[in-house]
Amino acid sequence: MTQDNRESWLNRVAAGMAPLFEALDAPLPSRVRVAIGFTSAGRKGKAIGECWDNRLSADGHFEIFIRPDLAHAPDAMPSQIAAILAHELVHAAVGIPAGHGAAFKRIALGLGLVGPMRATTPGEAFLAAIVPILDAAGPLPHARLDTDGESTAPRKQKTRMLKCECATCGYTVRTARKWLEQGPVTAKLCKMAI
Repeated sequence: MTQDNRESWLNRVAAGMAPLFEALDAPLPSRVRVAIGFTSAGRKGKAIGECWDNRLSADGHFEIFIRPDLAHAPDAMPSQIAAILAHELVHAAVGIPAGHGAAFKRIALGLGLVGPMRATTPGEAFLAAIVPILDAAGPLPHARLDTDGESTAPRKQKTRMLKCECATCGYTVRTARKWLEQGPVTAKLCKMAI
């Protein structure tokens, strides 16, 4: 089945994983919202996924975000995003205050996620369990966002003009640090060095 957008694909994969969570006595909350977007640290942050507590959502949903600039290989992307989604769903299932502690670890390992709990990766068991779920969800309607090049953010100012004001006459001028290093600026009105 082909999904119309990334969010419907993510929700279908999350719904497909629900029985895996139930088998581990950690049912998923009924109110979970999933999106592909930058985490709270923005484009320069290192987190690849983030789950916000339902207490912070106006309508009581757990809010999950997965970075749009992951997976250089398109064929690896669905399983990578599914593994990140599973990690964040574990947070929703055990509650955000549990962190990456014992309750989180029990569910994550039960799902087949491996590695340090703060940065789990898909193990063989997870990859095997997720195949039918990914097949049912169909192709992921997403392409990697290349954030290494241009940005839509406004360009940062590279030069800082320094304000120089004469205490005597009030003459004001802005100049670069480079010119101040050459010598003082002279006020045009009183001819004093600023």
